[in-house]
Amino acid sequence: MTPETLTPEQFLLLALRLPVIDVRSPGEYLQGHIPGAHNIPLFDNDERARVGTTYVKIGKEPAIELGKIIAGEKTDYYLSAIKVVAPDKQMLLHCWRGGMRSAKIAAFFAEAGYKVYVLEGGYKAYRGFIRKQFSSGRQIFLIGGYTGSGKTGILSEIGKMDHQIIDLEALASHKGSNFGHLGQNAQPTTEQFENNLSSLWAELDPLRPLWLEHESMSIGSVTLPDSFHAAMLKGKLFFIELPKDYRIQRLVNEYACFEKPVLQAVLEHLGQYMGSYQAREVLLALQNDDFEKVADITLAYYDKLYENSLVRRPVQQVVRIPMESGSVKEHAEIILNHALGETVNR
Repeated sequence: MTPETLTPEQFLLLALRLPVIDVRSPGEYLQGHIPGAHNIPLFDNDERARVGTTYVKIGKEPAIELGKIIAGEKTDYYLSAIKVVAPDKQMLLHCWRGGMRSAKIAAFFAEAGYKVYVLEGGYKAYRGFIRKQFSSGRQIFLIGGYTGSGKTGILSEIGKMDHQIIDLEALASHKGSNFGHLGQNAQPTTEQFENNLSSLWAELDPLRPLWLEHESMSIGSVTLPDSFHAAMLKGKLFFIELPKDYRIQRLVNEYACFEKPVLQAVLEHLGQYMGSYQAREVLLALQNDDFEKVADITLAYYDKLYENSLVRRPVQQVVRIPMESGSVKEHAEIILNHALGETVNR
């Protein structure tokens, strides 16, 4: 069977039912890959480096010959690996640019009796394609508010009420603030974050509103795609205003459980931006186990930071909603009433 070439759009559509095989090196795969793809590398990291060095120092033809030798010694590995992930003998396959690596291994699998679809332009074309998708117009509703307002919990409740959501902080493994890494898994690369975000984006109904938490361009070490963040700013922001005492207690409940040295390290870093007086006061409060005061001081800093961000990167529409203390479910219902103009059954 002859391998068939597909555009990124065709490729991703078939990926809903066929396994995706990424033949790039493990290092390339870890940097970023199509969600759900299986890595069956033509060359491992060391082998890829050897071929690359040969290309640079000796030339293209010797590098190609070396690649053939390496691949020729690994045919049993390729066949045993593909048997596990493509039992129906159909697969989607790609390398970096749809060049020699994918052509060679695709022909090999085709000769072994597999139906092979190759991504035209490779992973590079996929990356270009998904980034364009974020520019497609759709209605976006944002949940905003000062730190400690429970925005993530509200977003979750809105999702439970059968509305479309994407939890960007969960996707980034970070809660957004300087404390946001505490209790979280390691963050993905920005590249992988974009890939995962695109996968969720593609699953949603573009005719229904999408709910997001209002975020800056960066969530920890992860950066939002420019086109995605631009789409957010064209949405409608529901800015919730809750009593500071309520927000302080939420932060205490969420972060006072961590060891003091961990909290101190974060506060010492934050103190570089707070000002010398606040920096001293917040560390003294921590040593005295006065977590409410720690939260109070840090909130003064974060509130000002958030207000400045709204000025620097204004959202197209902002609706401010004063709220009293209550559950995140109650707050979610209030926001939905404002957003949809209808009564939500309690």
